[in-house]
Amino acid sequence: MKIPPALGTFLVVNNYLHNFATVLLVASGAALWLTMRKYDSHLRRDDKAVAEHFLGRYRGMTKVAKLSLFWILAGGVPRILFYRDFEWAGAVKNGHVPALIVKQVLAFAFVGAGVHIWVRLRKKVREIEEIVPPRQA
Repeated sequence: MKIPPALGTFLVVNNYLHNFATVLLVASGAALWLTMRKYDSHLRRDDKAVAEHFLGRYRGMTKVAKLSLFWILAGGVPRILFYRDFEWAGAVKNGHVPALIVKQVLAFAFVGAGVHIWVRLRKKVREIEEIVPPRQA
């Protein structure tokens, strides 16, 4: 299938943002996990001011993670629909199939790792919320 230039441009931007969202999901979780480790090991767990500060960072980073996960799902739709004609065909033509397969495996692993980190973080945050109840929206 011949892809029109406007659609090709859209797909390039979409795929770039999809990859970026994938990395952002795992990076935001990893950054917050490192913050959590610092909180666990160096700070008094019963310090309400520190707990409130951490929970504030958690709430902000959660918005980043949710936006990333949304884009991974939404941006994945056109990526899947045009995968064979846009990404796969180019990889076959240029002899990049092994690289494309490695990239897709890594992307899948990153999303899985990101979700895993955020699930584990949520369990830890529940413990902290026992010290400082969550704010009412």
